[in-house]
Amino acid sequence: MATPLPPFSPAATDAANVRIDLGDRSYDILIGGQLLRAESFAGLPQSSKALIVTNTTVGPLYTAKLRAAIAPLHKQVLDIELPDGEQYKDWPALNQVFTRLLEEAADRKTVLYALGGGVIGDMTGFAAACYMRGVPFVQVPTTLLSQVDSSVGGKTAINHPAGKNMIGAFYQPLRVVCDLDTLDTLPQRELLAGLAEVIKYGPIADPVFFDWIDTHLDDLLARDRQALVQAVKRSCEIKAWVVGQDEKEAGLRAILNYGHTFGHAIEAGLGYGEWLHGEAVGCGMVIAADLSARLGLIDTATAERIQALVARSGLPVKGPQLGADRYLELMQVDKKAEGGEIRFVVVGPMGSARMQGAPEAMVRDVIATHTA
Repeated sequence: MATPLPPFSPAATDAANVRIDLGDRSYDILIGGQLLRAESFAGLPQSSKALIVTNTTVGPLYTAKLRAAIAPLHKQVLDIELPDGEQYKDWPALNQVFTRLLEEAADRKTVLYALGGGVIGDMTGFAAACYMRGVPFVQVPTTLLSQVDSSVGGKTAINHPAGKNMIGAFYQPLRVVCDLDTLDTLPQRELLAGLAEVIKYGPIADPVFFDWIDTHLDDLLARDRQALVQAVKRSCEIKAWVVGQDEKEAGLRAILNYGHTFGHAIEAGLGYGEWLHGEAVGCGMVIAADLSARLGLIDTATAERIQALVARSGLPVKGPQLGADRYLELMQVDKKAEGGEIRFVVVGPMGSARMQGAPEAMVRDVIATHTA
């Protein structure tokens, strides 16, 4: 029997912790302000070397703070700045990390710290999974999207021109440190992209949380600290609940990909970096909600409500005109496809989701309806 999801109980607070239960791979997610300090990293492994992996945007802002915070744990703290952008989530960038580790004679006790958004987190985790067949790593996400989604759960990967996140590994971090102060320097477009991953948790798992987002959207857009704590905490609680039952996506975990089948097709079809990941997912959720309604799983009013919240969040609700054939071609490469059949995360009823196929004619029609 599945473990029930704890109820959503928002409270006025400036900090929170969430535990992700995976036996001997369990870890804590720290949420709050001023977390780039030594206390946040207490109890993590000591080593002769550590490597902070960041990018050219985040590095100048936060590398020095993180270096000072983890200095008590390591004799030498190195860093590497990678190019910023989804288009650099690839083999050449990943090899820069391996090259730095090898040049510095890093051993298997070296700890990697992912300081940045989802691209940095995914690549650092994949590097940690591969280097010497596995070294420890810590997630220090600096975008809303990475704090509520990609830093939690152990999915690590790089992109391939034929498909997003197709090359990777499941590899859990030792800890996730979500310093909400880093969101103060986050561009508004990136904040909105992160909201897509917050919104997704409502339709798939918690309609009460969806109602809360709908009510508190203006607070989230204004970066109200207590609203952000609640949004990040509940998102992490839901993801921890799902991952704790299905770490390697044998079944239940696939619901976390709501909106991602269409979204990944948009990203790959346009070229990585043209749309932000969250923008593509937001649009993908709208398309998937319409598909769910056409399949008779939710009513039209529910699909329209999802679309309205996505639109109010400043996210696109119309996809690019790639053509139905191209969408279908790209979605067949999706990791959820089986035997060439495209499988979609569909909602129904509100607060629950599952994967299933859909008639091609219906999929073509829904694509035509929701592309510019």
